Amino acid sequence: MSIAHALRARGRRALSKAVHRGWQAVQKAGAVTPETPGLLDFAALGPKSKLMFPTGTIFGERNIRIGADCGIGDHVSLSAGLAPGHDLGSRAIVTIGDRCTIGRGSHIVGHHSISIGDDVWTGPYVYITDQNHSYADPDRPIGLQWPVNDAVVIGDGSWLGAGAIVLPGAKLGRNVVVAAGSVVRGTIPDHSVIAGVPAKIVRRYDPATGWDPPLRSVPVEIPEGMTHEQLVALIDEMESRAAD
Repeated sequence: MSIAHALRARGRRALSKAVHRGWQAVQKAGAVTPETPGLLDFAALGPKSKLMFPTGTIFGERNIRIGADCGIGDHVSLSAGLAPGHDLGSRAIVTIGDRCTIGRGSHIVGHHSISIGDDVWTGPYVYITDQNHSYADPDRPIGLQWPVNDAVVIGDGSWLGAGAIVLPGAKLGRNVVVAAGSVVRGTIPDHSVIAGVPAKIVRRYDPATGWDPPLRSVPVEIPEGMTHEQLVALIDEMESRAAD
């Protein structure tokens, strides 16, 4: 290798490191927190909550409430209303509880009411909406027909796997697991595991009899001393591998 070639290679490595360090600095500076909200004005953004940078499309934030200790991944879109500037009054359209984690690339699109409880975690690229177009007139383009709203509720402690879609009117109980890629509609009782398109109950817990059908393996306890941030990073990595 000639000296000139070696110098060029060293320069490229130095430039690469500089670009990555610069991007890390931009990500850190651009994160949205209660102390550094940027241009966003949420109805509420609880203590220690953070939206990673770059964000997805965010508008109608004055009708969006986010609780404490939440982690919102990068490229997550949050919206309330049809478009920026849509006057929805003062009530909350999208509510996210405390200690929630929303996976990167997810979309939460509210027009009427989306209520996400405490300790709800999602994988990446989850889509949740409370509005869909109607199909009352078979001769008119569907995109031009007036949409129909139906409230969405996701109970405390639930987990939504990568790529899950939650449709208008869905009401998930407490501690519900939604398998990756599932499409959810209707009412789902507490302590259920659902999967499929449309999603159906594949396992459910009864306090009197336990799991039906029984679990195939015993769950592994979270290692003692693991922090919330470390657990989020581990799950994010596992979901990323599953999605690839």
